[in-house]
Amino acid sequence: MDTAVTDPVVGLVLEGRYRLEERLARGGMSTVYAATDLRLHRTVAVKVMAEHLAHDPTFVGRFTREARAAAMLSHPNVVGVSDQGSDQGLVFLVMELVRGRTLRDLLQARGRLTVAEAFAVLEPVLAGLSAAHRAGIVHRDVKPENVLIGHDGTVKVADFGLARALTGTGQTSHTGGVLIGTVAYLSPEQLERGRADARSDVYAAGLVLFEMLTGHPPYGGDTPLAVAYQHVHHDVPLPSAEVPTVPWQVDELVKRTTRRDPAVRPLDAGAFLADLEDVRSDLGLARVPVPTGRSSAGPATIRPTNRPPRRHPSDPGDGSEPGTEVLGGSRPSRAGRTSLLPNVGTGSTADVGGRRPAPPQRTGVSPQVRRRRARLAVAVVLLLAVTIGAIGWWMGSGRWTQVPSLVGSDRAAAVDLLQEAGLDPVFAEEQFSETVPEGTVISAEPDGGEAIRNSDVELVVSKGPERFTVPTDLVGQPVEAVREALAGIPVVPTEQQDYDEEIPVGSVTGFEPEAGTEVRRGDPVTVFVSRGPAPVAVANVVGQPADAAQANLEAQHFTVVRTEGRSADVPTGAVMAVTPGPGTEAPYGSEVTIQVSVGVPQVTVPDVTGMGEDEATAALEAAGLTVTTSTFITGDRVYRQSPGAGTVVDQGSQVSLLLSFG
Repeated sequence: MDTAVTDPVVGLVLEGRYRLEERLARGGMSTVYAATDLRLHRTVAVKVMAEHLAHDPTFVGRFTREARAAAMLSHPNVVGVSDQGSDQGLVFLVMELVRGRTLRDLLQARGRLTVAEAFAVLEPVLAGLSAAHRAGIVHRDVKPENVLIGHDGTVKVADFGLARALTGTGQTSHTGGVLIGTVAYLSPEQLERGRADARSDVYAAGLVLFEMLTGHPPYGGDTPLAVAYQHVHHDVPLPSAEVPTVPWQVDELVKRTTRRDPAVRPLDAGAFLADLEDVRSDLGLARVPVPTGRSSAGPATIRPTNRPPRRHPSDPGDGSEPGTEVLGGSRPSRAGRTSLLPNVGTGSTADVGGRRPAPPQRTGVSPQVRRRRARLAVAVVLLLAVTIGAIGWWMGSGRWTQVPSLVGSDRAAAVDLLQEAGLDPVFAEEQFSETVPEGTVISAEPDGGEAIRNSDVELVVSKGPERFTVPTDLVGQPVEAVREALAGIPVVPTEQQDYDEEIPVGSVTGFEPEAGTEVRRGDPVTVFVSRGPAPVAVANVVGQPADAAQANLEAQHFTVVRTEGRSADVPTGAVMAVTPGPGTEAPYGSEVTIQVSVGVPQVTVPDVTGMGEDEATAALEAAGLTVTTSTFITGDRVYRQSPGAGTVVDQGSQVSLLLSFG
């Protein structure tokens, strides 16, 4: 039949991107379609929630959890989820499309598998679950329907819709009278207390191994409640009881992984996988391809269903496939194959309304069969009594629970308290706090009082104090680039000029507080911008030899210019003056002039001819010259001078005067 005609959803384009092309499978809670991703031009699988559940927050939450749980995982043996959304009244999630069949399909077509084939399927299943457990996720619904086998033999674990995050003590719960799962694969602790951890997945995987080896689950019954009762009160039988060729080591592996007490099971799927590899090694079991066609177990195993030719005592009366049950909730339609039962505990039971089951009539069946039927009838009546009591408790005070005080608790403790109270934690966006430590609950909504079981409590968890840091690599960058970088940090920057001999003018020399230091939002941050090297005080090199003085000034990064001068006090070749003067601050690398002495000053000899001796002597001494006199016969007037008038001589030179009559 053409699904495009019978299914109005086929052909729709969700969120303008996913065009639904073909219906692949339908269940009570959702339908899976092959679709085309119009953006990436690839084929994907789109799971669409059943219309009657799309307005139920519980089931929408399950869809959302599946998307979040699978998105946390990236493993070749886990079906990848790439998108989730709601459009045109349809709640959906987008998954990797695996072309092939489920393990349930394989078992229905093939019957049981050989030990080697069962190991070939279970190893990748445990690898995928191990990745989930390492990521803190417990699947809670491991069963053949959720194991996909591709045409190429690839095995992937699907449907994390019931997954919960492992927190606190490493356990998850869905308490308060409602437990969702497939009863044929639920662990005793899930049935009794509604609590599940990685060891619950180990139990379910052990049951899947049993089913692959024998062709059917270990327990069956006319009602899900009867099956649940057997999980709680009976040990899983050994596969070799039905298939004698199963080695005792494999029997022990099934027994070890399906113990009723979770404390003595393997810790998680990784430990189960390690045990499986040990058994393979002990048996010297060769690896075989994942079965996708006919079984190598022999013609007797090829059957149209996953049941053996004769009906096993544990088979359900209707022979239907196991579906996902909601235990303890309200009863939905039978079309979804969903059963509703309370958690199965070990407490006392009572007849319903004082009635007792009628004694079996003689119908020609054996006494053994009649006794078995009588015991089953008694068990059903007792369990119905528990059911009625649980429903009465739920409709009365059982629906309500007390919200614990959570503010000030750390995240894990808050989750544990909520789960113990039968409430689901929902985490809002974390907030910064200067007073509440990181990882501690700041607020809860509702905060105390009564609440309906399984309702959400929104928690706001502290991220600790809000702090920012200025990147250290901004030092040395141009100030324009630093301004742009600081625009993205909520601090208040101010700029200040700073001298620096190494960092170019206009680039940042540092910060206050230092780069890399934690600061609060709105804190002031000073940005120091280079204005080049600081001014330098000119050294006093007066009196130093010219070459030494120049070397000293150049060591201060000055450019030295020489001039000459004369001084009566400074020796020839020594510095007699510096400009700018010694001690004066001059710009880094600027020019400094030194005046180098080339001898004493020179003077012009005045003309003193005709002057008296005393007058002439005074004039010459005033010019810086020394005087000697001699007399020609007699007289006191200068008759002749040497050197002559106008001659330039060194200061202090001697002038000789010849005196005579005037």
